[in-house]
Amino acid sequence: MFETLPKSTEAVKDWSWSQFEPYFQDLISRDLNAGNSASWLADWSHLSELLNELRSRLYIGTTVDTTDKDAEKRFFAYLDNIFQPMETADQKLKEKLLASGLQLQGFEVQLRDMRSEAELFRAENLPLLAEDDKLGNEYDKIIGAQTVQWEGEERTLSQLEPVYQDGDRAVREQAWRMASERRLADRGTLNNLWQQFMSLRLKLALNAGHSDFRAFRWVQMKRFDYNPADCETFHKAIEEAVVPAASRIYERRRQNLGVDSLRPWDLSVDPLNRPPLRPFKNVDELESKAEAIFKRVDPQLGDYFATMRRENLLDLDNRKGKAPGGYQIDLQMVKRPFIFMNSVGLQDDVQTLLHEGGHAFHCFESGELPYFQQREFGAEMAEVASMSMELLAAPYLSEKEGGYYSEADAARARIEKLEEMVLFWPYMAVVDAFQHWVYTHHEAATNPANCDAQWAELWARFMPGVDWSGMNDEMVTGWQRKLHIFQAPFYYVDYGLAQLGSVQVWKGALENQAEAVARYRKALALGGTRSLPELYAAAGARFAFDTATVGEAIDLIERTLADLEAV
Repeated sequence: MFETLPKSTEAVKDWSWSQFEPYFQDLISRDLNAGNSASWLADWSHLSELLNELRSRLYIGTTVDTTDKDAEKRFFAYLDNIFQPMETADQKLKEKLLASGLQLQGFEVQLRDMRSEAELFRAENLPLLAEDDKLGNEYDKIIGAQTVQWEGEERTLSQLEPVYQDGDRAVREQAWRMASERRLADRGTLNNLWQQFMSLRLKLALNAGHSDFRAFRWVQMKRFDYNPADCETFHKAIEEAVVPAASRIYERRRQNLGVDSLRPWDLSVDPLNRPPLRPFKNVDELESKAEAIFKRVDPQLGDYFATMRRENLLDLDNRKGKAPGGYQIDLQMVKRPFIFMNSVGLQDDVQTLLHEGGHAFHCFESGELPYFQQREFGAEMAEVASMSMELLAAPYLSEKEGGYYSEADAARARIEKLEEMVLFWPYMAVVDAFQHWVYTHHEAATNPANCDAQWAELWARFMPGVDWSGMNDEMVTGWQRKLHIFQAPFYYVDYGLAQLGSVQVWKGALENQAEAVARYRKALALGGTRSLPELYAAAGARFAFDTATVGEAIDLIERTLADLEAV
């Protein structure tokens, strides 16, 4: 009957579960053996692609315009009426495949994952998972509605960010305090939302037989290759190897700015009082120069990005009512990626597009794998794809390479990126350690005041160098401004581990760029068919947490910074 299953989400956008269900029932009732396993998997893959892409397109609709009530209604209808029975039916298919005893070549990791999912699955959790998504949508609406009046115009807080690069310190401070005041106005609302998340997530864990949400989430995220103790080792390595390097960066900035202490509004302005980098005037320029850069990294990667431009798979500008942040999401049926971001004319926008471009290339490269399940991979490797691309593209930022800058400004942009990488690791440690505390101290963490106190304690441990005196409320509520804490719990250490992997990929590129890019593409093409250490090895990196490996990365970054300063 699968010859009647549509090939596009457009054809099923108004379908109810009753129209999808017969296809699941066909797979559940069909005999499964070595002789027909390929066709059975192909049909399951087709069905999964269709439903996955439908969800992705509905989600995109809620983020490009958070005020679109119809888009929200359609997405919620999917969560309420299709997601839950689909997950139940999908679980039966996983159990059927596992019970068959078939050992399928290239499917070993997927079978391992399915065994774990089968152990975790609880039907009573399906409405809770849908509710978690809805609460995440509420967070987007709260943040997306935050605007201020600046110079007689209403601006989103993202649109205020260029002001933080103003050479006038008083102007920067005024803008920063205005944005902080607006954020604090939602403190109570976000605290209430947080308590709803905490109650919901504990129920998820207890229903699945876990004592806390961290244990539940670890299994849910299929983290087979490392454990919470490894994360604590990583935090310690960052404290020992990175925090001193970050402090050196902050001190150089303080001296160059000629201020007694570095304040939060001093972190984006150029420390030598040069005009802010303004890499592009409009979105078309942002896109066209990114395409040129990707082609210099690898012609095929450039062609992938050109395809995205041609097929309208980019939404890059910032506007009121648009959800915050940036993301790339796969459209599995058409095997295409979609990139969403909020560009306002900054160098950060260039880096974000290069980053999301790496995710997009992961979609293109892994798209050759035959089955949907093989194209699912963990965030730790997904972020290697994105962060490595930022570094692989860095040599081509100058205008002579088709990029955005003069030679001097390209060096400056690279310095900013490398310093940002050093400063990111301690912040990542704060976010990750905070979440480990939250979900193993549930009762205490349900009280937002305790969350504020824990955030402040971790901030003092990992983030010295910036003076927050007189701004305690602004500092302790920093956890409310990290969307991952609300929407994607424990999805943040992935960035730290991936950044360590990406530095190793970059180290290989310094020795031979072409070979490093070839290894990078090969690793992406493997999708999720190998273990995490194997995927890192394919990309030319080692999956590690220790102080020595982190220290080697810091040494390379600091040496490169010194070379770029000479330019």
